[in-house]
Amino acid sequence: MLFKFIICFIAGIGAGLGTGFAGMSAAAVISPMLITFLGMPAYEAVGIALASDVLASAVSAYTYGKNKNLDIKNGIVMMISVLCFTMMGSYVASLVPNSTMGGFSVVMTFFLGIKFIVKPVMTTKETMAAADAKKRFIQSVICGMAIGFICGFVGAGGGMMMLLILTGVLGYELKTAVGTSVFIMAFTALTGSVSHFAIDGIPDIRCLTFCVLSTLLWARIAALFANKASAVVLNRATGVVLTVLGAAIMIVKYL
Repeated sequence: MLFKFIICFIAGIGAGLGTGFAGMSAAAVISPMLITFLGMPAYEAVGIALASDVLASAVSAYTYGKNKNLDIKNGIVMMISVLCFTMMGSYVASLVPNSTMGGFSVVMTFFLGIKFIVKPVMTTKETMAAADAKKRFIQSVICGMAIGFICGFVGAGGGMMMLLILTGVLGYELKTAVGTSVFIMAFTALTGSVSHFAIDGIPDIRCLTFCVLSTLLWARIAALFANKASAVVLNRATGVVLTVLGAAIMIVKYL
């Protein structure tokens, strides 16, 4: 029991920091930890991770929204597209071997972290507001379809994909991108976790409880810090968090 609590608490620290700072899916950290150290089946681990994502993303979105760093209007467009394809991805994931799930998101997390350190996002809200609304709408729908399928299939990568697309394709400034990302992730994680539980049944309740509470705590702490930080500091902090988490996950997963 103590060992299980320690693993879930440590996983929650990484997942919460990743969610609060960068809108990262909790599954990118929690899944490999539960699979490696507790011997949990991948599909069950992803379900727990997605469930942990729900409250962590919701409280992070609330914090970003309170600080006026959340674009609900345009976020809803992408969210609808993401939600439709998350359930499809979750169903397909139930048909494939454990080893197929979650591989690419680990490497993606690491390199995205390096990207924020080397080439920070310095877009302002004024520049973001000047973008063409019609073009952004079309891009949001198309990108949301791809992100939703990835999120449902591997239980990870959705938050990272959204952050990359919101900053690199849609031209969001970093805080608004993270705030919008966690807003969407709260709903996609809920859809994904319900879908996983409906297909595979209720997971280990103790692991679920430990992971949810730990992730929620650290996501709240990270979101509070992120909203008070300058753009330069937030880029560096986000980059460091993602790079360290990516490297740690690769070590846990492959070594």
